[in-house]
Amino acid sequence: MSTTNPPQLFLLADHIKLSLLERQRAISLNLPSTSQDAQISRSLEQLRSGIESLESQTADADDESISSQLPRLRTQLADLTSQFSSSTNPATTSTATTTPNDPSLAPDFSAASSKKPRQPSKSVRFTDSNDDDQAQDPNRAALFPYRDDPDPDAAPDHTALSNQQIHDYHSRVMEEQDDQLNELGMSIGRQRELSMQIGDELDGQVMLLDDVEEGVDRHTAQFTRARGRLDRFSRKARENWSLTVIVVLIVVLVLLIVITK
Repeated sequence: MSTTNPPQLFLLADHIKLSLLERQRAISLNLPSTSQDAQISRSLEQLRSGIESLESQTADADDESISSQLPRLRTQLADLTSQFSSSTNPATTSTATTTPNDPSLAPDFSAASSKKPRQPSKSVRFTDSNDDDQAQDPNRAALFPYRDDPDPDAAPDHTALSNQQIHDYHSRVMEEQDDQLNELGMSIGRQRELSMQIGDELDGQVMLLDDVEEGVDRHTAQFTRARGRLDRFSRKARENWSLTVIVVLIVVLVLLIVITK
């Protein structure tokens, strides 16, 4: 990455200053101080390359906004290089290292210049969203009923209890939880048995439906065959209707002759 304007170079110089202050503080606290040396060296080389790039720009075309900042940048580069290359004695820290170019970085410089090590937090507490947010959104309160902050009224006051009483209390709570888990396990077992019975009943119903389907198919086939026979008889009757009429008339004539005798 090449930095070709003074504001970026001043910002890079501030980051180098912070790194040097952290390095000096590590030395004062007898901590390893060489972990950032490679990064500081690369940043100094980048700052030097940026200044050379600005010098080449002003050589080609004079720019007052750039040329007026070059002496200050060269001075800071020399101070930072000297500070980095000097002895590891914290007392060699110069005012150029402790003064930021950007006033907004003053708190960071003040913290980095402090000789006191950062104290770790004694306790870590993760908090959920505000109660006001949950009060405004009842759906969220229903979805997230648990909180990392314990409710002081949810458990009895243990300050007046002895260790044995506290142990007995927690043992009783664990026994109650075990009983609840056993009841839950029994309920799940009953639900499993009921589900198996429902599955068996469904299998039986499927078998009955298969039998009904087979009976319907069988009776449908029989009905189809009977309908075919009726159609054939009807067709033959229409073809031989004249012969049938003659036979019927002959039978009637015979009956009349027999009756008249």
